[in-house]
Amino acid sequence: MSKPELDNLVKIARLKAEPPTRNEYLGMVTAARSRLKDAQHKDLDPDSRFDLAYGAAHRLALAALRREGYRSENRITVFQTLVHTLGTTAADVQIFLQAHNERNLAEYEGRMEIDEKLLADLIRCTKTIEAAVVKLDPPAGK
Repeated sequence: MSKPELDNLVKIARLKAEPPTRNEYLGMVTAARSRLKDAQHKDLDPDSRFDLAYGAAHRLALAALRREGYRSENRITVFQTLVHTLGTTAADVQIFLQAHNERNLAEYEGRMEIDEKLLADLIRCTKTIEAAVVKLDPPAGK
């Protein structure tokens, strides 16, 4: 299934069209759900919880995009396409983009402070896309 908005992103080289595979999709969803579950363990360090929640969000968003037959190596694009793949609200996409920015500050500039509200919002929004993804049929084939 292709969507005009996603096809337009292929035309400007933000996405690549690539048939999905069932095994890849199921692997992403399984890994994301495990990370999201672990992110909710309040006995873990907030930094670890943030990494787990962010990783879960990215995997779920990428699984939804791959299911539609597209791929992107740009994480921002993967989150931005949630509007078209899962019908995610613009407000929730903004949470994912804010989390992406914080992840980059931690990863590349050593920032250690975790905003507890952002972490709570990230987990809430990730649970929302998890609920949407588990309702989808996986791609056919291997």
